[in-house]
Amino acid sequence: MSDAQIEDAATEDAIPLSEVVYARLRRSLMQAELKPHQRLKVRDLAQQMGTSETPVREALFQLAHEGAIEIRPRYYIRVRRLTLAEYNEIRDIRMSLEPMAAERALPHVDDAVIATLAATHATLVAAEASGDWATALQANFDFHFGLYSRSGMPTLTEVLEGLWIRIGPLLSELYPDAHPTYAGRHQHENVLDALRARDAYALREAIRMDLMEGGRNLREHLAAHEADQARVKPRRRR
Repeated sequence: MSDAQIEDAATEDAIPLSEVVYARLRRSLMQAELKPHQRLKVRDLAQQMGTSETPVREALFQLAHEGAIEIRPRYYIRVRRLTLAEYNEIRDIRMSLEPMAAERALPHVDDAVIATLAATHATLVAAEASGDWATALQANFDFHFGLYSRSGMPTLTEVLEGLWIRIGPLLSELYPDAHPTYAGRHQHENVLDALRARDAYALREAIRMDLMEGGRNLREHLAAHEADQARVKPRRRR
């Protein structure tokens, strides 16, 4: 949902401003627009969104409760940086739930949807080739949720979004430090082939392999980052 759509919905249905702000921040987290440990200032966010500070605070507290934001009163509000262990745990959960969402979406996917997903993947490939990392991240998100949102399972989609608000900021480090690589062709191509063939098993496997192969370099990057942090961490005085 675009900012304009959110604002229209808020006006028509009298949605609380805190929910409007929450929806915007949630989307920014999922789409890797916010980065790990990025500081968030209530006053600045309120000015950007044209609201008072109260709904911003309420939205941030909700996101903190969901594990996406960390708040240290009088010190900072910032985007959480997941540890490697946390990332691995979420990836394992995604490897069960995302193939399920893709399979449940299969009966609702027609040729027009496949064509849209293929165009989105082409945008991703072109963006990676040109170094347009923001567009690449957006296209990757659009590809996955363009499929999952058609599962007909709103609770499952909501759970997946809850996972993506936590991993999204880390995905901002895919480029250029942990560029996804694949042993063969891009797994998105295998996803598209499985959709065209209406092959549920192949579709599930392609999603699983995309998570495994596409995230391999990111896991190595996170491991190296934690090793570096451990080396520079000052020792406690005895």
